[in-house]
Amino acid sequence: MINNNLIQKYNIAGPRYTSYPTVPFWNEEGIAYNDWISTMKHAFDESNATEGISLYIHLPFCEKLCTFCGCHKRITKQHGVEEPYIDTVLKEWKLYCDVLQEKPRIKEIHLGGGTPTFFSPENLAKLINGILERAEKCEEYEFSFEGHPNNTTYEHLETLYNLGFTRCSFGVQDYDEKVQKTINRIQPYEKVEAATLNARKIGYNSISHDLVFGLPHQTKEGIIDTINKTKILKPDRIAFYSYAHVPWIKGVGQRGYDENDLPTAEEKRVLYETGKQLLGDLGYVEIGMDHFALPTDSMHKAMENKSLHRNFMGYTASKTQLMIGLGMSSISDSWYSFAQNLKTVEEYQDTVNKGIIPIFRGHLLSEEDLVIRKHILNIMCHFETSWEDEAMQFPELEACIDRLKEMESDGLVVFTENGLQLPEKARPFVRNVCMAFDLHLIRKQPTTRIFSMTI
Repeated sequence: MINNNLIQKYNIAGPRYTSYPTVPFWNEEGIAYNDWISTMKHAFDESNATEGISLYIHLPFCEKLCTFCGCHKRITKQHGVEEPYIDTVLKEWKLYCDVLQEKPRIKEIHLGGGTPTFFSPENLAKLINGILERAEKCEEYEFSFEGHPNNTTYEHLETLYNLGFTRCSFGVQDYDEKVQKTINRIQPYEKVEAATLNARKIGYNSISHDLVFGLPHQTKEGIIDTINKTKILKPDRIAFYSYAHVPWIKGVGQRGYDENDLPTAEEKRVLYETGKQLLGDLGYVEIGMDHFALPTDSMHKAMENKSLHRNFMGYTASKTQLMIGLGMSSISDSWYSFAQNLKTVEEYQDTVNKGIIPIFRGHLLSEEDLVIRKHILNIMCHFETSWEDEAMQFPELEACIDRLKEMESDGLVVFTENGLQLPEKARPFVRNVCMAFDLHLIRKQPTTRIFSMTI
């Protein structure tokens, strides 16, 4: 168990580093449309023939608001929104294909949300078939989707499997009824069991469950019960996320309960340590931050061979230089730049229907950004980084090292001759280590709270 004094000392607001620079520190003037197109095409030309590209498709609709959720979504029970939205996504994809000219080779597709399984199996088939009409699949491709256990039917699973999907993740969060009621996510174990067993029966080779610690009214006993139920189903991967309480950003949803209902920092760390210990006892290996996998899963193998990657979707077992985000609010990454789509369904659809790729903000990375991005990726994915190579050095490196001296004295960082490593006990503090390298955060300390707590 980690020393409570360290938790109190380092439990500060900080980014989760699914990108560097993090979104609040993107260029204030945004990214010029032509700069995004230019860097996107450059990344495509560099990598399409060798590794292919990735697609993230945001499907934003949900029938109910889960009050813990921080995603961009639209709450509706009107399923008439499905086809117009898919038509727009396919039009956006055509706009990209027209710019790229050469046929894309797709290595990864991920359907996120919202609730992708809000959409009917027929409409999901229409979407994927429409995407693949303009592309080829790489020889080793991976298609994955996020499913809500309450509405992921056998037909959903079978349809997507027949389209090439072999990996799925189900949002479980917690099995405690009081917690579920508070976060407005009533979801019996039997629903998760049915979705998991159906996926396994159909042939999915990697099934993941998302669990969350730090939710309102969550207890150690509840975490033990949740892990024990998870033990029965034995998913290949588990994402054990820290709940990010940011009601000042997400508004009414996360104001559905009082902050006094949340575990304290010390209680939250007990929830994490308890869950981590139980998962370890079941044979799961900790991967990066918040993720666990069985040794047979590709994510564990990626960690071993140091090909683990982190992006706006979290950790992935492989990477492509270019990730194109389709749908409202999706974020694209060319390595050299980021671009985010418009955040409302109406603005997104209107812009695409005018024949314009619907980005509204982004960031063009500087040479300094690119170097620091590599360091932060190394720390987040491998718990180490090195500046032995001159290309990994930058003018403020010494200052970054100095900022970590106190963490070194607390046993959370170990310096090597030309690099650093994080010991096992430091993994919960990985975001704090990355913050020492985050020159945007250091140069422009926010005057208002914009991040969740690191612990």
